[in-house]
Amino acid sequence: MSTTPEQPTSASFAALRGQLHEAAAEFAGGQDALEGILLGMVDDVGRAAAEPLEIFPVCHHSPASALAMARRLREKRPKVVYLELCEDMAPLLTELRNCRLPVAVQAFASDIDGFPPDWAPLSVVAPITEASAEYQAIAYALDTPGVELVLVDRSSDHVFQWDTRQPADGEAGAAETETGAESVAGAGAGTEPEAALHGEAVGVEIGDLRPRFAELEEHLLRHGKVRHWSEWWHQYVEVPLGDSDHDTYRQVMFLIGSLFRRLAPGRDERVRVDEDRERYMWTRMREHLAATGTDPADCLYVCGAFHAASRVDEFGVHGTGDFAISPRTATTWQYGLIPSSHAAIEAQFGLASGSVSIAATEWAKNLKRTRVKPYRLEGQSGTRKPSARKTAAKTSAATPTPVPTSDLTSASDLTSGPTSDLTSGPASGLTPGSASGPASCATEDRLTGFLRQPPVLHTLDETELLGWSVDIVRAARRSGYLASTADAIAVFETSILLAAMRDRAKPTPYDFQDAAVTCIEKDTVPGRRDVRRLVEIMMGGDRIGQVGYDALPPLARDVHDRLAPLELNLQQRGVRRALLDMASRPELRACSDVLWMLRRLLPPGAARTVMGERRLGERSIQESWDLSLGTHQRALIELGYEGVSLEQVLEQRLRRTAYGPRATTAEVLEAVEDATLHLGGRRLADELGTRALEVLAGERTVDGAPEVLRRVRGLLAYYRTSEPVLPPWIESFVRAGYAHYCTLLPTAFRDEDATVGQVAAMLGFLFSMESLALSLGCDRTQLELAVAQSHPNDPAKTALLWAAQVQLGTLSRGELRGRCDELLGNPLVVPSYPRYLSGFVHALEPVPGLADVVVEAVSNAFGRLPDPVLLPWLPTLITTLRSNAADLAPLLIREAGRIFPARLAALDTWVPPWHARPAAPAPLAAPAPRGAALLPLHPETCDAVAGLLGRTDGWAPAGGPTTAPAGAALLFAHRATCDAVADLLGCGDPWTPVGQALPVASLTTRHPATAHAVTALLARP
Repeated sequence: MSTTPEQPTSASFAALRGQLHEAAAEFAGGQDALEGILLGMVDDVGRAAAEPLEIFPVCHHSPASALAMARRLREKRPKVVYLELCEDMAPLLTELRNCRLPVAVQAFASDIDGFPPDWAPLSVVAPITEASAEYQAIAYALDTPGVELVLVDRSSDHVFQWDTRQPADGEAGAAETETGAESVAGAGAGTEPEAALHGEAVGVEIGDLRPRFAELEEHLLRHGKVRHWSEWWHQYVEVPLGDSDHDTYRQVMFLIGSLFRRLAPGRDERVRVDEDRERYMWTRMREHLAATGTDPADCLYVCGAFHAASRVDEFGVHGTGDFAISPRTATTWQYGLIPSSHAAIEAQFGLASGSVSIAATEWAKNLKRTRVKPYRLEGQSGTRKPSARKTAAKTSAATPTPVPTSDLTSASDLTSGPTSDLTSGPASGLTPGSASGPASCATEDRLTGFLRQPPVLHTLDETELLGWSVDIVRAARRSGYLASTADAIAVFETSILLAAMRDRAKPTPYDFQDAAVTCIEKDTVPGRRDVRRLVEIMMGGDRIGQVGYDALPPLARDVHDRLAPLELNLQQRGVRRALLDMASRPELRACSDVLWMLRRLLPPGAARTVMGERRLGERSIQESWDLSLGTHQRALIELGYEGVSLEQVLEQRLRRTAYGPRATTAEVLEAVEDATLHLGGRRLADELGTRALEVLAGERTVDGAPEVLRRVRGLLAYYRTSEPVLPPWIESFVRAGYAHYCTLLPTAFRDEDATVGQVAAMLGFLFSMESLALSLGCDRTQLELAVAQSHPNDPAKTALLWAAQVQLGTLSRGELRGRCDELLGNPLVVPSYPRYLSGFVHALEPVPGLADVVVEAVSNAFGRLPDPVLLPWLPTLITTLRSNAADLAPLLIREAGRIFPARLAALDTWVPPWHARPAAPAPLAAPAPRGAALLPLHPETCDAVAGLLGRTDGWAPAGGPTTAPAGAALLFAHRATCDAVADLLGCGDPWTPVGQALPVASLTTRHPATAHAVTALLARP
């Protein structure tokens, strides 16, 4: 760490140095590190106070800092304000007037170049509240003519350049990085949704003033009788500094910053980054001074107190260091404003819950007590419009002409107590633009008097405390607590008691909060909020900012413009119900398109459908939506960083998903479906479909087979009904998928990691796409060989293989029924029978015709198994079907409803169809089956078919020497066709030569009802 020799301290601090020297000698026993730290702190204060360019130390979201800043700006009227904020955020500050504070200035980068890919997206936010010193400086500089605002902190790109994360960490987004005044908040920080408004962005804020030495913070909290750092700061720094003059405020903040800096761990990486930031800022300030020729006495440097007590070589306008600023990377940064909230700021920077709300309340009280006029941006949203008299006074005060001293001190003259001393200090009698502070006069020691003075005993404000007690009881009642007037009295008395126990005459908001929790909450929380949260809301609430329409990016403004026909205030927080009747108002179809894209791009709660759906080939004529775009304004704004329209952003995201290194075939097919649904046209869908073919060829597992099957079926159905021909990519996909799954099928049957549902989806793809695949040139033999090579060990997969063999014709339905009977007859296999049933149920996906066999298998189990075996087995069956085949169970239930009787009375006499014997066929004149009689009854039809097939045989008269009409010879002439029909119907009977009697077990004999029904239909006149 490079430092310069400490400059001699001004004679003004000689008395303080002597006292600290004596204290160190008495308590530490001589010259040692303690004396070096104590005297070094005085040297730091003297060095910072003697700097020609006035340094104004602040603490983030401190009402005392904001109040001192407003006073100093009206006294000094600097021409240049240097602000510790990322220098690339400067162009966005003018848009603050179009927002309702608190908001956060954001730098966002989704496509990064020069950083590890796992860090994307990069995001930096700088939250700004009205009760902050940085807002006072920004408002003064932007609304005062002739004043220049210069941001001097490192750029957003350098924030990540100096990040200490290692690329191998593999953590996406922000990690646990706290460099200087930075920290990282997770998306789920805080108990309220508003706590995650900043997302996973890195937070940059002026003045992170907190001990980095854990033992020191613990010591301060224990002896201060407080619970957390925010309460200690409010009690021992914030309140005393609220009435201090400018010099005292600066010296105290310098002293605190020097203390925390010197007690920071020596090897702390944050200190190293802080020193680089200080070198960066002083280098930028010297460059600006040299380029513009501005007098340092006319400038004001606003920075955190931790950075004000710097000891780097580059410190000061006469610094000797030569810091080289590295160039930015090629990453393209987008800038905008996002809504913030008190809870989000607390979660971002590790503050106590409610501390920012209490600070806002303290800021309002200080303004009312001291009558200091704060700076606000002209036209600032969320503030009252000033009257004509106040506007005229503000305009005259903003002119660059000299103003009499009496006008400057009039606000201070109206105050009483310690604040009235401001007009008699070194800053009294100054005119605007004059050299003031350390550049014009010797620094006066204000620390000695401040440190010696006893603590101010604030008198108890009974009216304020009583109002708090009544308000919290009223709020508790609204939240479901059984609070009464007695509880209000108890809270009042307990607050005073707790303050006395903590050596405080006046209860602080934190004392009151503890008392309210003790007296009201007791054991349970009946509502959504506890008492601690109710106190925070009562003290100022979790104010949530809003970005105005003019400050939104083009995409967000375009969304609001396109949704204007809905006639809803979508910028307001909360849920808005939108009713779209496209039948009566066709112009709302464009709004529907926008809402469906928002539903796809934004978080789930931003645009939620109540009624209506959008699927391939289907469009609703009426829709109902719950919209909360105001609540999710940050997500909408961040969409604007990715493109200028929703269509462009959606196309980019679909491409990013499809071409990602870990993209799966199912994800790419989903992208194809989304492109077809939301963007229309064939260009992008065809491109992504070709990408799906490439991804499928590279997959070696079947994890996504169910999703692939579902999406391919949907796309095929859509293209077949809406397109004249199938797209070339989907034909190639079916052809490649058929070969791909045939190759993986034997391995999937044996793989223990492949579930039965995934294997069933593979078979479903092969069987359902078989006709199309064969027409495109695939070979069915490949599927037959794949099934023949499959030898599963799992019972569910074994049942699935049997179903596939039935579909291919290598196993008859009778043989399948016989195997099921064997399973039920084997006592060793009965415990695993539910797993076989699970496989049969999954088999309904590729072979839906087996529904009756599955119903028969389940019914036989209930009919044959004894109760001691069935009752323990029944829960396993139910849980197996529910967990493994929930989607296919409805098909099974419908088949059971078709087979079983509809009434309970008929169940006693009902005989299952698989137990009923086939009825004997009616006698025919010839030994041919009954169905063959249809041929001579309709000779014209048979002659026409015979002529098409090239048969010219004549018909024999009824009762002739032949046993069947000659037209029946077609069955024997085309045995392949008849075999295929017989296989489909489950008949495996042998053929009988022509001229011989057909066997009884023929097709017509097996299905007499069908033959009689067809005969009756053809016999009608």
